[in-house]
Amino acid sequence: MSTTSSSEPKPGEAGYVNPRGIPQAPFIEAVEEYVRSRDQVESILQSFQEMLSKYKYMEMSTLRRAAGLREKIPDIQKTLDTVLFLDSKRDAEEPTMLTTFELNDTLYAKANVTASDSVYLWLGANVMLEYPIAEATDLLTAKLKAAQESLKLCEEDLEFLRENITTVEVNTARVYNWDVQKRREEKEAGERIK
Repeated sequence: MSTTSSSEPKPGEAGYVNPRGIPQAPFIEAVEEYVRSRDQVESILQSFQEMLSKYKYMEMSTLRRAAGLREKIPDIQKTLDTVLFLDSKRDAEEPTMLTTFELNDTLYAKANVTASDSVYLWLGANVMLEYPIAEATDLLTAKLKAAQESLKLCEEDLEFLRENITTVEVNTARVYNWDVQKRREEKEAGERIK
């Protein structure tokens, strides 16, 4: 009894799609086999330009997402550190501490902070919720881990996209050069006939 396995394409094989759904650009091994006639050259070059535009759009989108994550990760880390610091002060002998905190970009205020069992966290969209310190720590740790993982995936996608952009550019150059060579050969053959 034979079984045929329909395995998915691996990186470098035709039809491969990375885990986030970005298709791999095919590399043209033999231009002569890929381009059957010179009539196809223009449509092939146009399809390469469309593919290149899509890859560049995905690259810009991924760069923006990565930049946002790089900006967000230090804020999450700073908030987590603050919650952990407040947690460490709960059992301290002096439950009140004097601190300076930022109200605005250039406006700071002094405050006496009393140790508490809960903290308030901004969730976004002008929403703030009260959390017990343990839950806040768990939430922030999970958010930090998720943001770091997303950044890692963005960086992998950027590398994958850059490789594919290079592949499409090389394919374009090879097809264009093949077309120039064929035109030159036809011109030389035409001159020999005269």
